[in-house]
Amino acid sequence: MTDLSSVLAPSAVPSALPSAALPALPPARAAVAALEGSRIREVANAGLGLDVLPFWFGEPDWPTDPRIVAAAQAALAAGDTRYGHNLGQPALREALAGYLSRLHGREIGAGRVAVTSSGVSALMLAHQTLLDPGSRVVIVTPVWPNLTEAPAILGAQVLRVALDFDAQRGFRLDLDRLLDALTPGTRALVINSPNNPTGWTLTAAERDAILAHCRRHGIWIVADDVYDRLWYGHAADAASARNPRGYAVAPGFLEVAEPEDRLLAVNSFSKSWRMTGFRLGWLVAPAPLMERLGVLIEYNTSCAPGFVQAAGLAALGLGEAVIEAQLAHYRAARDVLVAGLAEVPGVQVALPPGAMYAFFRLEGERDSLGLCKRLVREQRLGLAPGLAFGAEGEGFVRWCLANEPALLREGIARLRVGLGR
Repeated sequence: MTDLSSVLAPSAVPSALPSAALPALPPARAAVAALEGSRIREVANAGLGLDVLPFWFGEPDWPTDPRIVAAAQAALAAGDTRYGHNLGQPALREALAGYLSRLHGREIGAGRVAVTSSGVSALMLAHQTLLDPGSRVVIVTPVWPNLTEAPAILGAQVLRVALDFDAQRGFRLDLDRLLDALTPGTRALVINSPNNPTGWTLTAAERDAILAHCRRHGIWIVADDVYDRLWYGHAADAASARNPRGYAVAPGFLEVAEPEDRLLAVNSFSKSWRMTGFRLGWLVAPAPLMERLGVLIEYNTSCAPGFVQAAGLAALGLGEAVIEAQLAHYRAARDVLVAGLAEVPGVQVALPPGAMYAFFRLEGERDSLGLCKRLVREQRLGLAPGLAFGAEGEGFVRWCLANEPALLREGIARLRVGLGR
């Protein structure tokens, strides 16, 4: 074999170009370059290394049920580590179809259910399925930023319709304003109910009016139902949180939609079963879309991990008792937190009917990000700035209520000190 070092003269051997001579890297696409980092992460980074009371992320204080963990461990031990079907394991799809059919009182076949690698992935798949560059998308805000940024990444035009806030009644939807925004030619409405961060939840009457309007104009609905089981009711009594079949579930489109309706319903195991780190979700779609969804999943994640799907199957098998117990825990925590916040001068807060957050306004506050950074540094109190959920959230702060009452009370005390009130 020829020794190339003896053939090439020193001057012929390539050398590293000086950095000034390298061509400039092309920029990221404009939609990607415009993305902002998470304001919640920015606050959390300000608290690195500090002993903080963390109420900033949407995670509960309880760990995942050990029976769910054991199912994942058993699947791993059994060698469930290979590729699976793009749309999910048949057993899990069947279990999800049965669960959804019982919950909503309408037959939802397994052929309409796609298992996804997280609810976030399900949302992106929904947008990738529907949206072209320039598509018009209407979104109810303030909202978790992934819902507005995913369409923007794909080049869609996003129109935000803000909820109204009243210190006594909380957040309300101006239904006429929303329907006026849903003009002919609008491609999709994206709606998160119960809502992160506000806890606002559609009423059945609002849902029915929206569905009828979207049917009339051929508008798709992308429903983010991730918090549908964290539902306390529009009234003070727990009975108002139950549907006609006795399940504690928020009013949703799957309860009234026909199989052929233009509806993509996104959900996740993260909140209802405390499985945030498992990254397992699902998507319900009209049957004609399913084959294309399978192809799309192949180009995104190929499939959800089999051992994680085993954990999801175990979660569904635990039944309603675990969801009822969690809901009771959250309801009690919600009542403690909101009552305590209401006693802090300058705080405007109302009982959220759903989700796992209190989203409260601070009179005179115009820099929620700066405030939250100061609170974490000075009071070791971790809260999420309202600005993280869009300009409509400025002046508000989000507090995850899924914690023990004693910790919530300690956090309220630290907030009082931090606000000087």
